[in-house]
Amino acid sequence: MNGFLAVVLVCAQAIPVQDCEEATATDVFKTKVASEIGCATGWQEIIARSEIREGVGRSAYLKTQCRRVKAGG
Repeated sequence: MNGFLAVVLVCAQAIPVQDCEEATATDVFKTKVASEIGCATGWQEIIARSEIREGVGRSAYLKTQCRRVKAGG
């Protein structure tokens, strides 16, 4: 069975959205989710519990990616 990896990139406001990627992000969070919908909703709790939550929307923004992963990989 295949799944998905939700990748949440935290980028500084100064980084253009198109340039926000793992190499330019200040923080990267990853979590396995069961579906593509999980990629859109599976990360909120991670951010809410993290220390960076205060800066989101002020000095940083979030960008999410959804990657398909094969079982066992």
